Amino acid sequence: MTRLIILFVSAMLLASLSACETQESPKPSVLFAHAWNSGIDPHEPAVQVQEIVADTFVLRQSLRTSFEAPFLYLLLGEDKALLIDTGVEGVDLRAEVDRLLAASGRAGMPLVVMHTHGHGDHVGGDAQFADRPDTIIIGHTAEDVAGFFGIDQWPVDNGAFDLGGRKVDVLPTPGHHASHVMVYDAVTRILFSGDAIYPGRLFFVCEKADEYAASIDRVASFAETHQIDWLLGGHVEMKATAGQSFGQQNNSRHGEHLLELPGSAIGDVKAAFDGIGDYPRVTPFPEFMLLPHPADPTGMYPPDWCKPA
Repeated sequence: MTRLIILFVSAMLLASLSACETQESPKPSVLFAHAWNSGIDPHEPAVQVQEIVADTFVLRQSLRTSFEAPFLYLLLGEDKALLIDTGVEGVDLRAEVDRLLAASGRAGMPLVVMHTHGHGDHVGGDAQFADRPDTIIIGHTAEDVAGFFGIDQWPVDNGAFDLGGRKVDVLPTPGHHASHVMVYDAVTRILFSGDAIYPGRLFFVCEKADEYAASIDRVASFAETHQIDWLLGGHVEMKATAGQSFGQQNNSRHGEHLLELPGSAIGDVKAAFDGIGDYPRVTPFPEFMLLPHPADPTGMYPPDWCKPA
C-alpha cells in the first residue's frame, strides 16, 4: 500500500512539473542501431533485443506488458553467461535468453542469474530459470550477493566474477535498495547501473539519502581508476526534453530519453546528492530526478516531504 501511495503522489507531482512542457526529439544513439520500442506499436514483441557488440545483449520488456519496461542485460564469456535482472513476470524471458545463447553458438551454456537489486520489477522472471540445467540464481539480499561475489565487507569492498575471458566487477551501491549493485564490464567499458543511476526517478527513502550518497561517492572513486564510457540503467522514465519525465502507468510513450548516459553522469548525480543541504527534496535535473520519499508518506506531499517536523 505504501508503494501505491508513493506512486500516486509522485504522479500528481510529475503532472504539475510538466504543466508547461515542450517536447524535443530524442538524440540519435551511438550504441544502438534501432530505437527502443515504447509501446506505440500494439504488435511489438514482449521482449526487444539489441546487441551492442559481440556477446553483449540488451533486452527491453515491452511497456505493453509492464509500465516499468525494465532493461535486462546478457553478457557471454567463454565458460558461462551472466544475466543481469529478470524483469517483471509474465513474459517468456527464458526462451529469449536460450535463443540468444543458441544463436551465439553457446546452446546450453551455464548461466548465472543476478540482480541489480531485489525489487519485483527486477526479479520477476526468476522462477523461469529454476529448473534450467547448469543455472545459478543468486538471492536478493545483500548477504546473498556478498557471499556469491566474494565481497568481504559490504558495501565498501567490491566483488568480481569471471565468465571465462571476461571478468566483471560488482560494486555494492545500497540506497535505492539494500542489496543494490552495479556491474562494470571492462570489455565494453559499460557500467550497468540498475536503478541507482538512470534516466528516470531516483527513488530512495528520506533516511537513506546518506547511504545512497555514499554509494555514489564510491562509484565516483571507482571511475577515477576505470574507464567508464557509458552507463546503462534499469529503465527510461525521462523524456528527451531536459528535466521532464513521463507519468507512471502509461503503456506507450513518445519522445523518450536515450537509455545510455555518459560516464560523466556519475559526477552529475554525485553533485546532486552533494547539494541536498539540510534534507533531500524532490528535484528534477536534466537527465534524472531525485525522488526521496518518507517510509510512510500518508498525509505528506512532495517536494518537501522529507523536511524535519
